[in-house]
Amino acid sequence: MAVITTQEEYSLIDRIIAGEEALYATLVNKYKSYAFTIALKVVENRADAEEVAQDGFIKAFHYLKKFNREAKFSTWLYRIVFNTAISYKRKNRQQFQSIENSIIEYSERADQGMEKEDKRVFIAQAMEKLSEADRIAVQLYYIKEYSLEETAEMLNQNINTLKVRVHRARQRLADELKRILQEEALTL
Repeated sequence: MAVITTQEEYSLIDRIIAGEEALYATLVNKYKSYAFTIALKVVENRADAEEVAQDGFIKAFHYLKKFNREAKFSTWLYRIVFNTAISYKRKNRQQFQSIENSIIEYSERADQGMEKEDKRVFIAQAMEKLSEADRIAVQLYYIKEYSLEETAEMLNQNINTLKVRVHRARQRLADELKRILQEEALTL
């Protein structure tokens, strides 16, 4: 798919609003992996993430006339998909991690593989102790490596508020990891 500029994207949106609705498929194709990734980060299940991403695109299409171009289309879509995912997760609170979602790594040295998996498990446990907003801010900034400006825009927050959120979340993560590792050391 050819890369299109922001102006070309706005022109495409104008044509869709004017009645050329089939062109919406162009935007869906351009942003489908982006929307899926956002949904997956929140709902943590591939099938649910596909449903959330699809619902997000349907909502974006429905509200396309309200897109005011103050932000990029991708940021506007992000907010819709993110909010759709949060709503979906709230409706479906009971979640069980299936075996197929568990990642087991094998390495040449089993103890290294286990150590790496243990670290991953401990970090996941610590992340679960964060509020949903803090967890997503940390994931976007540290794991997805978005800039503070991009993360603030995506979460519709003031950049200074986000800096404080990320800093405090990082401190809570460190404290929680210390607690988990102390408990783990006591069971050895």
